[in-house]
Amino acid sequence: QVQLVESGGGLVQAGDSLRLSCAASGRTFSSYVMGWFRQAPGKEREFVAAIRWSGGSPYYSDSVKGRFTISRDNAKNTVYLQMNSLKPEDTAVYYCAAIMDHGLGYVVRPSAYDYWGQGTQVTVSS
Repeated sequence: QVQLVESGGGLVQAGDSLRLSCAASGRTFSSYVMGWFRQAPGKEREFVAAIRWSGGSPYYSDSVKGRFTISRDNAKNTVYLQMNSLKPEDTAVYYCAAIMDHGLGYVVRPSAYDYWGQGTQVTVSS
């Protein structure tokens, strides 16, 4: 069982940076994949980035590659999403999600993830 709580969202201007945090509680985090998703008004939820608690290379969507960085602090049971060079199109509710790592590669489909946070709003103005 995993509980996730996002924080760090806010209203920023285009070009600014923002760091989101996802605090996780529960058991067996070491075998989980943590993902960030976002959902803009009127659009479906989309994959942003994912990382394994155990390490290895993270995976990013093309829309954020080179601008966003996902990382984790295992000691704090926290996953971060560093967002740089923010654009108005990055405006969305950002969600943290978790899924058990079955060793089959990163999962992009939102419905495959078992645990979700409540979401945090990111608004980028220009």
